[in-house]
Amino acid sequence: MRVLIAGSSGLLGSALVATLRDSGHDVRRLVRRPARAADEHSWDPPAGRIDDRAFEDVTTVVNLCGSPMGLRWSAARKQMIRDSRIEPTEVLAEAVAEYRIPTLVNASGIGYYGDTGDTVVTETAPRGQGFLAELCEAWEAATAPATEAGSRVVNLRTGLVLSKEGLLGPLKPLFWLGLGGKLGDGKQYMPWISLRDHVSAMRFLIEHETLSGPVNVCNPEPATNAEFTRAMGHVLRRPAPWWAPGFALRAALGEVADEMALISQRAVPAVLEKAGFTFVHTDLEGALAVAL
Repeated sequence: MRVLIAGSSGLLGSALVATLRDSGHDVRRLVRRPARAADEHSWDPPAGRIDDRAFEDVTTVVNLCGSPMGLRWSAARKQMIRDSRIEPTEVLAEAVAEYRIPTLVNASGIGYYGDTGDTVVTETAPRGQGFLAELCEAWEAATAPATEAGSRVVNLRTGLVLSKEGLLGPLKPLFWLGLGGKLGDGKQYMPWISLRDHVSAMRFLIEHETLSGPVNVCNPEPATNAEFTRAMGHVLRRPAPWWAPGFALRAALGEVADEMALISQRAVPAVLEKAGFTFVHTDLEGALAVAL
């Protein structure tokens, strides 16, 4: 297969490029600057411009674009978060439709479901409430031109990816200093997945042409925040006795506290499991040990 990837320089994108090439696939990358390598093609999402040659013989387009969420959301920050996801998706979906590309694999998030408490959530669950839920709905809706043109569209509803370059980076020094602790009551579920399993799942979805629609990319066993905190402490051999009450998190983080730190999402990967995907890291503590 020839795969064209947008967002190839990020954590997931760079790992996916390496994995696909190791598997024998031809990978091309979209870059937001003049192309400098044979596998690069330039594009400008806000202007709606893409090098036409980028789509030659391409069988799958993968879109992993999106700016970091940040720790506080102003109105301007929210708009940046939306624009960095929806604009590239619209441009790529229209190009997929125009060039009749068979498959579009597009990023999305578990945030689609909102706060679901203890309820087990599969891909058939409705959209929840909140900024992230509305964002994910609009993000996925932006792939409509590709779907309407008959392309296979997969929406990656990604959970928390365990990687020292991502989620675990800012947490590790806190735990090393003995400052780790649960957030709120610690009962909220965290839909986690190892970096290796996430990248393997993306390759699986690219290669399995019968799969389409929303796919929860997370581990079959989501952990509560309290369980996650204990596992981090065990792996790093540090106590994690602290507790950040909900009111303190809301004071420090504003809307982000309820949307990301205190939200409970007991999501499971029903589509992947039914399709026969095998997770390498099913134990949280073992996955954290590998990541750290």
